[in-house]
Amino acid sequence: MVDSLKKPTFEEMRPGVKVPAKETILTPRFYTTDFDEMEKMDISVNEDELKALLEEFRADYNRHHFVRDAEFEQSWDHIDGDTRRLFIEFLERSCTAEFSGFLLYKELGRRLKDKNPLLAESFTLMSRDEARHAGFLNKALSDFHMSLDLGFLTKSRNYTFFKPKFIFYATYLSEKIGYWRYIKIFRHLQAHPENRIYPIFRWFENWCQDENRHGDFFDAIMKAQPQFLNDWKARLWCRFFLLSVFATMYLNDIQRSDFYRSIGLDARQYDQEVILETNNTAGRVFPVILNVEHPDFFRLLDSASKKNLEIVAIGESRAPKLVKLFKQLPLVASIGFDMVRLYLMKPINTAKLEGTVR
Repeated sequence: MVDSLKKPTFEEMRPGVKVPAKETILTPRFYTTDFDEMEKMDISVNEDELKALLEEFRADYNRHHFVRDAEFEQSWDHIDGDTRRLFIEFLERSCTAEFSGFLLYKELGRRLKDKNPLLAESFTLMSRDEARHAGFLNKALSDFHMSLDLGFLTKSRNYTFFKPKFIFYATYLSEKIGYWRYIKIFRHLQAHPENRIYPIFRWFENWCQDENRHGDFFDAIMKAQPQFLNDWKARLWCRFFLLSVFATMYLNDIQRSDFYRSIGLDARQYDQEVILETNNTAGRVFPVILNVEHPDFFRLLDSASKKNLEIVAIGESRAPKLVKLFKQLPLVASIGFDMVRLYLMKPINTAKLEGTVR
């Protein structure tokens, strides 16, 4: 009989195929947009930079990178208990996020093919990158006797509609924060190879360069559409998306701090470093960034994270659903209040930071 404490079980659609994680406000989302508006976009203001980025996509620097080597050819059953569960969740979340990018970019490439061939080819080549990432992660899941049915995900997930400018804000930040997450894990494990419990981390250095190039592409698109960046509404939306991306990552990672501990990282310190770097990077294109060095910024995120852990604990208890709901609602409201306070915190105007952040 398998010890359930050593080998955590997951609900399966069929043998070896995991039921996708339940959709919540903190899980990776799938997106769609106004394709007609995207077709009509004039990119001539920054066309040279976009053409240069397209040449980088065509060069396909990582075309030979995502190939598994002999180190994978072994049993990984010694990774067990909570570490195994959290590692499978990490792989699933990462695979879902990459696959979400693949679907969006593929559809944009298809829809824009006749109207805007430069953007269409760029999106198609970015979808190629995301497909490789998702496939590599899904293959890693198979080492733990699990996989995701990506076709089922395509049909079963709810799709969030964003206007193009919101797609640009969200995907730019997603790609750039992905870069900083991957490179910081890679550098940490390069310095501490004894904590590299699974070989996938060796791929993160080249992997994150795909994320960085994708982020640069969305940076260039936004610069080609200055109306997305130069009015008071843009300033409010940039603050909203920065906070949304940072808070989602922070609450997720603190909830899974044992995973980061298993590879020798402190989740809180790691996230704070990633947030600082991503915030500074965003200052190269966004008109405002968040004042993440304000003493209340991480204090409020810590407060929200603590309440999120309480919500999770209540959800996992054996109390009746209605009792759980009544216990969770005040905590949800309190997290919302923390987010409002964070949003209202005076931002930093990047126009005043020429030569520093920008």
